[in-house]
Order: sequence, then structure tokens, then C-alpha cells
Amino acid sequence: MNLLLQIAAGAGALVLSGAAAAAPPPALSARAWLLVDAASGTTLAAHEPAQRLEPASLTKLMTAYVVFIALAEGRIMLDDAVKVSPAAFTAPGRDGARMYIEPGRPVTVRELLQGMLVASANDAAVALAEHTSGSQAAFVERMNAEARRLGLADTRYANATGLSDPQHYSSARDLARLALRLGADFPQHRALFAEREVSYNGVTQANRNRLLWSDPGVDGMKTGHHSAAGWSLVASAARPRGSGENAFQRRLIAVVLGAPSDALRAQEALRLLNYGFAEHETVLLVRGGATLTRAEVWKGDRSLVPLGPERDVYVTLPVEQLQRLGAGGLRTAIERPDPLLAPLARGETVGRLKVTADGRTLTDAPIVALEPVAPAGLLGRAYDAVRLWWRRRE
Repeated sequence: MNLLLQIAAGAGALVLSGAAAAAPPPALSARAWLLVDAASGTTLAAHEPAQRLEPASLTKLMTAYVVFIALAEGRIMLDDAVKVSPAAFTAPGRDGARMYIEPGRPVTVRELLQGMLVASANDAAVALAEHTSGSQAAFVERMNAEARRLGLADTRYANATGLSDPQHYSSARDLARLALRLGADFPQHRALFAEREVSYNGVTQANRNRLLWSDPGVDGMKTGHHSAAGWSLVASAARPRGSGENAFQRRLIAVVLGAPSDALRAQEALRLLNYGFAEHETVLLVRGGATLTRAEVWKGDRSLVPLGPERDVYVTLPVEQLQRLGAGGLRTAIERPDPLLAPLARGETVGRLKVTADGRTLTDAPIVALEPVAPAGLLGRAYDAVRLWWRRRE
């Protein structure tokens, strides 16, 4: 028997009165755009999110991601001295930026990351690619492998810098997904994207992301531009929400591709961010590791196991809709197989937490066993087998 058991979780009775909707999102001067809430993953605004466009230097978000993987795996270190090859020294190209590295001049991985992410330096990107993978070609293979692993279906890389190439493209949706993964997988490197200037070889350069100066909540992430791509920006902004144990940073990711000017890409990204913060709100529904229910478990060394989400669960709704909530909250339910059989490992997925409002699913998060359950002894397993046999006959 493998029935689907649905268990009410939380206060239950809470249906929304009046299906209020947010104000319509702004129409931007750009080829494509997307706004997403990082905590809940909810898309708040989108236009042509899957359109394949040249990402220009937004490519360097993936370059950074692959370098961060190498750092996490210990294959390279932030303080590594990097040898600057002729290819890196001559990398900029017609539309490129530089941090002015030179063969024989000392430079570290840390400095190259700063140059690439702050000054959008193509020479830094090539040097990082060569230091990480031996050659830019091998590094680009890894970039494409990571794109496939992350499910970036509308992305392909031909180089590590973002220089124009017919076989080099991405989409607003894929870039937002990559930005989310950068923040989730490598939070220790988030500060790199917020640095306002970088100095190397006697040259100081300002970050091209104008929003770092105009909005105190903006902390990244990357600009992109060349003649074929237009002016593009992936912007990240966070504002505090909640208090005490329920405090968290609400973060929005705005992607604007192909704006007609530097000023407009910043202006349009800020319009998206302001719309998201003004018209929508994100609520922390339950902390990761919190017990939502205790489920009966069979053939194990214990009869009950606590179940709950492994990570924090959030929902995002229009502000007016949240204001119309009744006294109870949102409708939540746990769906899981029944019977639940040992053994169970701690963190093993055993069901889903579904949160709905007005008939619409807001989130569908995995539910895990919060404690391990070992198999019972021979007599215990035999006893439960008989009990289950009689249960099936009823």
C-alpha cells in the first residue's frame, strides 16, 4: 500500500477574502526583463524572460560561479599568485574593459575577482579561466556544464568574458536563476559584488553599477554592455523584514537586458525593484528544521518521526492580498506516502509542504525526516508486517 496522506499543518482555516492582485508591473525600455523574490522564488514581473540574447559581461556571473566552485573544492586559493599569459594580457578586445594586468606583475585570484566583478575586466576573466582550468577553452566547457546542471536551458557560453559571438547567449530567466544560485551557494563571496571601486597597477576604477550609489539596499550584482547586446544589468537589493527569531533579509533580483543606455538600464532596474518592494510582501512561513507534524513510522526502532522542512519556507503575495488575510493564515498541508517505512535517514525527503491561497499554490517545498529512524529488530519488523497486512484488509 502506498497511499497519499494529506495532513493539515498550521492553523488551517485561513482562506483569503477577495483575491486582490498587485498593481501591474512597469513596462520598461529594454528587450527583456524579469523580477524575482529570492526567498520564495516567486516571479513578480517578466517580459520575454526566455528570449535568447547576448549577455555581454553578465557572462562573468558564470565565470565567477565556476571560480567559486574551484575555491570551494580547494583547487585554487584566493591568495594564489596567478601567471598572466599573453592571451590574458591582450584580452580586452574592441568592446572590453581591463584592470591592466601584465606578464610578470604580481596579481592574486582575489584581485582578479575584484577586477572582473567591479571593473568588468576581460583580462581578469581570461586570467582566472586559465588559472582555474588551464585554458579558456577548458574553462568554457566547465561553464556550459554548470549551465546544464543548473537547468539554464537558454544559455550557452563561447567565452569567459562576454565578447560578442553568435553561439554565446542567455536569457533573463536563466540569469536570474544564476544570480539566485550565486547568493545561495556562495554567500561568503557576496560582498565582492557590492564593492564600489577597485585599484590595481596604479589605476582606480569605479563599479559600473550606478545603483550601488543611488539605493542603499542594492548590493550587486553585475553590468553588461557591448554594441550587439545593448546595456544590461542584474541588480540585487535586500531590505530587512520581521524581528527577533523571525528576522530575515528580503531580497529581490532584477534582470534588465538590452536597455538603450547606461542610465536607462539603472533606471529601469530600480523601477522593477521599487515595484517589487512596494506591491508585494514576503512572509517567513516556517523555519527550516521546525517540526510540523510527527508521523507514524513502521518497521522502525521508534513509532513516530518528526517531519518538517529542511530549509526556511517563504511565500510572496501582493501587499493588499496579505492585508485581506483572515485571523488564521494561509492554507497549508503536508502530502506524504502512507505507510512510512523505516529505515529513514535524517534529511531524507518524505513528502511535500503545499501552501495555497484562493485555490492557487504559492509554494511546494520538500518535507524531510528531522531525525533518523533505524530498522526495528526481526520481531518488530514481523509484528508491523502483520499489522500492515490487517490494515490493508480493512
